[in-house]
Amino acid sequence: MKELFIKRFGYYKSLGDKAFGQLSEEQFFWQYNEESNSIAVIVKHMAGNMLSRWTNFLTEDGEKPWRNRDEEFVNTFKTKEEIISYWEKGWNCLFEALDQIDAENLYSIIYIRGEAHSVMDAIFRQLAHYPYHTGQIVYIAKMIKNEDWKTLSIARNKSREFNNEMKNKFSNEEPDTNSSPVCFQNSPEVRDEYKQ
Repeated sequence: MKELFIKRFGYYKSLGDKAFGQLSEEQFFWQYNEESNSIAVIVKHMAGNMLSRWTNFLTEDGEKPWRNRDEEFVNTFKTKEEIISYWEKGWNCLFEALDQIDAENLYSIIYIRGEAHSVMDAIFRQLAHYPYHTGQIVYIAKMIKNEDWKTLSIARNKSREFNNEMKNKFSNEEPDTNSSPVCFQNSPEVRDEYKQ
């Protein structure tokens, strides 16, 4: 499970990284309107959350007394380098925490704002939260770049070619019995017609 979690979180981090690579410093601070967050602010919130949730996550509540969540929505960054440095600090904290997971503690109880979670549930909670905000980052970047945007997914009107390429790439490989947390192709509980 640890490897799957690292793989999935790593994928969403890479989307943010690739979006950042297309932006100028000024574009990190762009806001659609006063009620919207800039990419800089979203990064500040995400990394702030990561540092709070994953620092000493097995022994301390995930909402640290030193965290000021409201302050995360006020930009204090001045440069692109500061933003990316904080982004990396948050993700490094997460990946170091994930590296501590093993069969012994996966179902241990930890707390977030006093609410009990298994370690696995706390991971799933953040696996929904971080991609949500990464999607916002990508969407804002795409709005800013407009026709200059370089897609991070399947290019428009290229689904058939992409699907064929993927089928060819993996056609000779033996399927992993659990390549995804939602894939149970070899489970005896799944009827044969749904295993393909």
